[in-house]
Amino acid sequence: MTSKTILFLAILFLSACNNKLPDRKAITVIKGGTVLDLSNQGNSVKDLQDAYIIFEGNEILEIGLLSDREEFPTNAKIIDANGKYVLPGLIDGFAVLNNQSYANAYLYSGVTTIIGVDGGRRGPFYFEADPSPGYYMLESVGDDPKPDSAHLADLFKLHEKGYKIALLKYELRPAQLRFINNEAHKLGMGTIGELGFTSYKEAANMGIDAFVHTTRYSLDVAPEEMHKTVAANPFSDDLDSPKWKYYQYLFNLDTADKALQNHAEVLASSETYLMPTMSLLYADLPDSKNPWDEAVAAILDPNDINNPVDRKTGRHNYTDEQQENYSAVGLQELKIETVYRNAGSHYLAGSATDVWGTMPGISLHNELGLLTRIGLSNREALAAATTNFNKAFGWKTGKIEKGFEADILILDKNPLDKLENLKEIDVLINNGKVLDRNNLLKNE
Repeated sequence: MTSKTILFLAILFLSACNNKLPDRKAITVIKGGTVLDLSNQGNSVKDLQDAYIIFEGNEILEIGLLSDREEFPTNAKIIDANGKYVLPGLIDGFAVLNNQSYANAYLYSGVTTIIGVDGGRRGPFYFEADPSPGYYMLESVGDDPKPDSAHLADLFKLHEKGYKIALLKYELRPAQLRFINNEAHKLGMGTIGELGFTSYKEAANMGIDAFVHTTRYSLDVAPEEMHKTVAANPFSDDLDSPKWKYYQYLFNLDTADKALQNHAEVLASSETYLMPTMSLLYADLPDSKNPWDEAVAAILDPNDINNPVDRKTGRHNYTDEQQENYSAVGLQELKIETVYRNAGSHYLAGSATDVWGTMPGISLHNELGLLTRIGLSNREALAAATTNFNKAFGWKTGKIEKGFEADILILDKNPLDKLENLKEIDVLINNGKVLDRNNLLKNE
């Protein structure tokens, strides 16, 4: 055989292999539909119309335009998405999973990943759920005053147990926070700040990945003495507690206040993401809807939920004084967060389920709606529950891209037109598996 013949055969072979994956056992192809572009915090608009996605197991292998591909593996499972809308599965950035019904509720709602929190009012995390959203577990460092070595030992223990997020808490002083944040990043762990004795301005300059709860990361606008008092006693439902005195200060704060405006500039100029968890107070807003009216609520037991809302009214059974205070905080939280948004802050979506009546899956959708109320576009809100998590923590989830997890939603209607369309799920793919949504409502 001549060298020219060998060269010709080689070229022929390469041409035959070009743009073709080998036949494999578990290849799935999504054909047609529009893949929504949620990159760049929702500021990019390069949607792929009439696209295809190829995945095997829980890994996306390829994405492109149907017009650029002549054929697919002969034994691939084909999912027809023609005329539909495709986006990554949703991520809830602060949520508990207590039982199988919680897992089913998340999945039915399109939530395929959560940052898992547990303990205290939320109860233990249920690791045996099947099917289950994926989870990245979170635990705190800095609940109590300790020397650096003890905080570091706590961090190492969390890492050894497989925790992916360190929640950096109130008792960490500035030097300690910087030290622990740096060590967490060396271990490949993400960091979320819920701070007290270190200001959020200092923390933002240190490169904390995210801050959680509007009422918490607004603490810098409070007078210094109030700030210290809340840092020392951050938790209480008593309206006379330091926490509630601070909350009352917040809901009387003019949004043009110089301290608030300055703090907004600090947050917006940093690389730190904000996770407002405004859904904690959703039921206390005057125009809230009853979460028990959602179809998936039928599989949830109110006895499992911390401070659930009334099934008939969708409201808490508070005294008039309590309701007045909770509603005032909820309404003011929207105004304050609008200031942060207008300054240019960037966001992650988290529901804080299941404290204060928040509910799995349902409350993340409420959170997305509230994000649009503070000024995010529908596309930006969707990015806050998908691609922004990859940007914040570097995880291979939340994007439809080669090498990422195969968590995918195929919708009948476009959520960019109306956010409610996000509930119109035709196909739910979790960890590379197509799930029957109707079976999730059976909760057997």
